Amino acid sequence: MTIRVLLVDDELLVRTGLRATLSSEPGIEVVGEAGDGAEAVSEARRLRPDVVLMDVRMPRVDGISATRLVVEGNDSDGQPPAVVVLTTFENDDYVYDALLAGARGFLLKRAPVEDLLAAVRMAAEGDALLFPAKLRDLVSARDGRAAEPSERPPLPPLSEREADVLRAMARGLSNAEIAAELYVGVETVKTHVGSLLAKLRVRDRTQAVIRAYESGFVAPGL
Repeated sequence: MTIRVLLVDDELLVRTGLRATLSSEPGIEVVGEAGDGAEAVSEARRLRPDVVLMDVRMPRVDGISATRLVVEGNDSDGQPPAVVVLTTFENDDYVYDALLAGARGFLLKRAPVEDLLAAVRMAAEGDALLFPAKLRDLVSARDGRAAEPSERPPLPPLSEREADVLRAMARGLSNAEIAAELYVGVETVKTHVGSLLAKLRVRDRTQAVIRAYESGFVAPGL
């Protein structure tokens, strides 16, 4: 299956480079470009891409608002595109907010080509691009400005196994890796992940891990 990609960045040079890289890869097709968040939303609705590579810092409508509109504003007869946000800075508050808005993951603009291609494929397959070390850095950068531990919203009650799975997710383990570590089947892990998403009222694994950090259930320094 060909992965259809929409490129969103206010710099033409960045879009040109991304298009050249992605178009040369078998199985990936760049179906469109947008220069700001407002155009990104309209083009995503018109073109129905599988993946949107979204810059977070743009004029008019930034990548955070655009991500939310792309993820939540899709037609009811199909899945929304997977949004991967692009950033220049490792500890970018915009990225954190974009993840909360529904982005599947994030990628540095200077990332190697193989990381870019892997990100597009993982997003298209429905996987969260959860890079534990980078996400911990984002959380740590915010930690000094966060509420006191007593004021942090607690997680709902979790079973012992759900808690184990959430900790493993925070370490970036895949379902197969979690299954091997906990000596259970992959389908069992999927069931626990689904239960966690429902209990935490989040859309995906990335948001679940952010909730775990924000509640203090997982410490960003560990």
